[in-house]
Amino acid sequence: MKFMEMFSLTGKIALVTGGAGMYGKPISLALAEAGAEVIIASRDEKKCKEFADELKKKKLKAEGVLYDQGDDKSINGLVDYIVNKHQRIDVLVNNTVTWEGGKKNIDEISKSELEKSQLVNYTGLILLTQGVIKAMLKNKGGNIINIGSIQGAVGPNFGVYGDTGMSSGITYTFEKWGMVGFTRWIANFYGKHNIRANCISPGGYGPGIRAANLKEEFINNYKRLTPLGRFAEHDDIMGPVVFLASDASSYITGHNLLLDGGWTSW
Repeated sequence: MKFMEMFSLTGKIALVTGGAGMYGKPISLALAEAGAEVIIASRDEKKCKEFADELKKKKLKAEGVLYDQGDDKSINGLVDYIVNKHQRIDVLVNNTVTWEGGKKNIDEISKSELEKSQLVNYTGLILLTQGVIKAMLKNKGGNIINIGSIQGAVGPNFGVYGDTGMSSGITYTFEKWGMVGFTRWIANFYGKHNIRANCISPGGYGPGIRAANLKEEFINNYKRLTPLGRFAEHDDIMGPVVFLASDASSYITGHNLLLDGGWTSW
């Protein structure tokens, strides 16, 4: 195989949950441009279909579908739909996240918020991966990429928030650390079946930061503590996700790739 062909995803079927969101869009675009047929799935069916139409106008292969990671029937229905239509799922990108209670401290969060967060970010994540793995086993291989966070690699630096009133919630850190462990469990258990699992853990995401109109104190503190001096931008996740989804990374599994501009290197 020629070197550049190793990055090709031509003929692959890729499922991206939360695929029309801020990180989901560049992930879906990158996989489609690499040749995959991308299923873009989230609770916002209209948004998924509109983004899929955008990709199809660029002569890329994409489909937008309705998906609720907090609902068992929706999880099973999505897997069944893709397998019935395509007979395979080659790549799964677990990108869906709910922020239910995600920014609350331990002394603020309620039992209800904990349960709602777990339903999507823990239970739903595992159930979807469970269903996709069954399909991958039948096809003798597959590739799982979990979208985590630097909060799953280091503890929160609360000083970066200064006097803004912002914080990093307990559930987010708990779940993102769990996602890295989950990634490694899948990699170790299913490696013998040619199923790889890796995690991408981004730091602050510029488009999201700007959309939220966050305070300058936080922005300046964050950039000062990041060796590259900036937030991640739209294109920054595209290369890593294609690399981990393709044969270019065929001997990499169980890895947590820190996409953080050096934040965790101090």
